[in-house]
Amino acid sequence: MAALQDALAAEHAALWSYALAVAFLEADQAAAARTDAAAHRELRAAVEIVLVQAGQRPVPAQPAYATPQPVLDAVSAAGLLVTAEADAAAAWRSLLERSADPRLRRTGFDALVATTARTARWRGAAGTVPAVPVFPGRP
Repeated sequence: MAALQDALAAEHAALWSYALAVAFLEADQAAAARTDAAAHRELRAAVEIVLVQAGQRPVPAQPAYATPQPVLDAVSAAGLLVTAEADAAAAWRSLLERSADPRLRRTGFDALVATTARTARWRGAAGTVPAVPVFPGRP
């Protein structure tokens, strides 16, 4: 369950990052960010349910998170989202590596695929090439 708690912590951080980034994004990118945040919110809620059902107390969100660089415009906001998605991908990949439970592994796989797609969008917006990371979730 430690890997699932780590994934939950990454989901909390991703949601915080999206809330910050959306203030700096153009309207079309902000709409995409809101859609991405909703996906993270749904996943976070599902993970919390699994943890509670397993008798675990879900790790809480932090009041704030450090950004890898100052967020000052749309490009740096997209860069923050690249980092948030990469961190989420790493957490979900770790769950895949450490869990034998088929349902958790399916959730982890689906989350890794989804976060890779979101990473590609934000890497493109930030001007990072290649847009798709070579090994999603790999540090």
